[in-house]
Amino acid sequence: MKTKETNIYNIIGQNIKKYRKQKGLTQHQLAELNYLSDSFISKLESVTFQTISIDTLEKIALSLDVEIEKFFERKK
Repeated sequence: MKTKETNIYNIIGQNIKKYRKQKGLTQHQLAELNYLSDSFISKLESVTFQTISIDTLEKIALSLDVEIEKFFERKK
């Protein structure tokens, strides 16, 4: 059974939020860098978002200077 903690989209969202904060960016700034809406980033980082394209994920990874693989890492 999938829980909030094990759902891959929630893991991706949590990791995006972590790396965004490490980079010192707001959701608004990350959205602007990637030509996305503020609400998209907000939903992406929430536990309710359930889809994202690989292209968009790659653009976000590039703007945060992280490898895309980092977004899939589960908390230990």
